[in-house]
Amino acid sequence: MKSLLAAAVVLALSVSAAARAGNLIDVGVIDRDTGATLPTHMHDGKLYIAGAPGHRYAVRIVNRTGMRVLTVLSVDGVNAVTGETANARQSGYVLGAYQSTEVDGWRKSLSEIAQFNFTNLGNSYAARTGRPDNVGVIGVAAFREKPPVWRELDEKIAARAAESASAPLPATAPSAAKVESNAAASARQGYADATRPIPAPKPEESLGTGHGAREASYASYTTFERASSQPDEIDSVWYDSYRNLVARGVIPVTRPIAVEPQAFPNHFVPDPAG
Repeated sequence: MKSLLAAAVVLALSVSAAARAGNLIDVGVIDRDTGATLPTHMHDGKLYIAGAPGHRYAVRIVNRTGMRVLTVLSVDGVNAVTGETANARQSGYVLGAYQSTEVDGWRKSLSEIAQFNFTNLGNSYAARTGRPDNVGVIGVAAFREKPPVWRELDEKIAARAAESASAPLPATAPSAAKVESNAAASARQGYADATRPIPAPKPEESLGTGHGAREASYASYTTFERASSQPDEIDSVWYDSYRNLVARGVIPVTRPIAVEPQAFPNHFVPDPAG
């Protein structure tokens, strides 16, 4: 199976808080305009982050294991690599052992993405392409790689393999993250998307993810065979504006302590204001 090779990969040794820590991967959301990892708020068993309207963001994915993993990224119910309605068996980013990447946007080609940015629901990419039902959630499905099967080769096959291994490789961007090809992934049968619960009425329009400005982001193909047709792990993070999360009770607000009225707060009568 053919796959892609993304450039924005860093070693997982860099310190950054994860929004969702799993067994295979950690997922975090970074505000690219401030450089801060957005703090999380637990509510009814879900993790939420508050996004700032207009700010660009990146999804940081860290491989916690000593083996390669495939991570399929869904933003607002849309696959961030292919633009299809998200299904865990589609294309995704492949991370090497203990490595991580920051996905900054919708992949447009092997050399370019359209930036993720927080915007109103109506201006989100999902809504503008007729798919508004799952706006407000970021999900990553992680797959382990199928172990290779070793067998003895006859002398001719071994010689051909050695000759192929010694041939110069084509130039690629220096990176260790990869993206599985859509051609390989589309051969697999999908399963139903998860339905997002309908939120209570909000005081302002909820946030979505826009299709922002283009920027360079290099990728190439690799191969990856999944150990299972079902993901080994799915990590999700919900998001909205700070105001809406407060209104929904996701972010608790400290209320001022009421002061007991005093019958004699002053000794003399002050002049009225104005």
